Amino acid sequence: MIRNSLFHYFVSFAIALAMLSCGNSHTKPPKKINIQSKEFQDKLVDANKMYVKRESDEIDQYVAHQGWQMITTGTGLRYMIIKKGAGRSAKPDSNETVKVKVKFKKSLLDGTLCYSSDSTGAEEFVVGKDNVETGLHEGIQFMHVGDKAVMILPSHLAYGLVGDGKKIPPKASILYELELVSLKIK
Repeated sequence: MIRNSLFHYFVSFAIALAMLSCGNSHTKPPKKINIQSKEFQDKLVDANKMYVKRESDEIDQYVAHQGWQMITTGTGLRYMIIKKGAGRSAKPDSNETVKVKVKFKKSLLDGTLCYSSDSTGAEEFVVGKDNVETGLHEGIQFMHVGDKAVMILPSHLAYGLVGDGKKIPPKASILYELELVSLKIK
């Protein structure tokens, strides 16, 4: 009889405890994040700066390992002209439209070849206008017809946070080997 009473007492106690804990009014709801707040914006900016710095350091290590003397632009693009051509500059004047034709190899820094004009043919695009990587628009303007160059585009100048959904993964730096074959001015 005592065992049965103790059992009922413990079961009743457990049920009461469970009911009390479910209805605990002292539990605070999760804090809502105000994505418009300056504090949140500052944290995002700091996180982005940290990521860009880390990626930049990785690219610098890669360049040093290759023994290359590359020029770094203000955006983080690295480039090096490896063969000088004799043609016109691909940088458009203020009232010009420049359409370029390039041969290329596009790889990841680990050496994985993603795309090549050997298999797809030379690529044509209008400098500063067509839908190619931002870093390619910037880098091609340092070249002349006949130049061959090596460029490294940090992810923010290439395919960004999402990659291309095919061969280029998210947040990937891209190594371009380029030859400026020709250009047309309109």
